[in-house]
Amino acid sequence: YGQLAGRFVRHFESIDAPHRLIVAPEALSRFYVESPGRTHADTYVGASWMTREDRLSDIEDYVEYLDALHAHITTSLGGASPTFTVLGFSQGVATVARWLERTKVRVDRALLWGSTIPADIDLGAPTQLRSARLAAIAGIADEHATPAMLAAQDARLAASGISCERVSFNGSHRIDREVLARLAAEMSTAP
Repeated sequence: YGQLAGRFVRHFESIDAPHRLIVAPEALSRFYVESPGRTHADTYVGASWMTREDRLSDIEDYVEYLDALHAHITTSLGGASPTFTVLGFSQGVATVARWLERTKVRVDRALLWGSTIPADIDLGAPTQLRSARLAAIAGIADEHATPAMLAAQDARLAASGISCERVSFNGSHRIDREVLARLAAEMSTAP
């Protein structure tokens, strides 16, 4: 939320490698990020996946967009089917979860970073949320993914028979480079 893809993708420069394709889809709705004393001419532009206004249409739009993006990438790879990991950060966790609830795309691993799966998602349905290997990642001081919120998510997932690895780090609401590097190394050695 509030970042354009070009700014967000910089977090992944440290794990860039010849065997890894990193794609940062940009949220579909852009807006001016308000800053005191700044005008639209000199303020940052950010993006959002959705708001409460016409949210169901926004969800349909971004699910279609992510499916089309995946199809485009798969085509550009000559139809290859490499290991596919998705990462949602902050508002992107809800986006990833809703996409996995609706898509037919096979996802090997889903990294849910800095937020929790929305309560309106049916965890009992046979979706990619059930078949992907899930990891919930958050800093111990993350105000958007507190220990209580993550514990409630763990209980909800467990009640639905879904396992989810928990990863924490000393920090707040941010992508931690050391944790990202460790997760990337695990993905590179996974069968």
